[in-house]
Amino acid sequence: MGLRVRGRLTELRQATDEDVERLVAWHADPEVRRYWDWETFTPEEMRERLAREDVDAWIVEAEREPVGYLQVHPEGLDMFLVPSARGRGLGPDAARAMAEHLLAGGRTRVTVDPYEWNGPAIRAWEHAGFVELSRGHPPDDDHSAEWILMEYRG
Repeated sequence: MGLRVRGRLTELRQATDEDVERLVAWHADPEVRRYWDWETFTPEEMRERLAREDVDAWIVEAEREPVGYLQVHPEGLDMFLVPSARGRGLGPDAARAMAEHLLAGGRTRVTVDPYEWNGPAIRAWEHAGFVELSRGHPPDDDHSAEWILMEYRG
């Protein structure tokens, strides 16, 4: 079954090859893509993404149904929920559970980097326990617009 991280409303499980088609479809949805720099992936590209050594890929589940994706990388977390799962507190719950899991496992900090224009994500990260450290960071290799650095404080 593999490692699972449990929140109050969600459970996260490590993504596998069985999730490739689901992840490709989720990334093709314009309501997901717009928050991920309009990126889409072929099944082969998604398998390569899941195999990255420096990124751990997770599926967010609510009531045993897959509802989102969370990735853990050396700098922090990235996450999205499918549109039908938004607005119910699932994102903050999953983010909080993963942040607590990482800190309990020895990480000294957990960060996120939402775009300044993404108000819903900023509010969700705040509800999860992240606080803003700085804003106005310019676009770079990982960001197509100005972004905010936030850190989990619980």
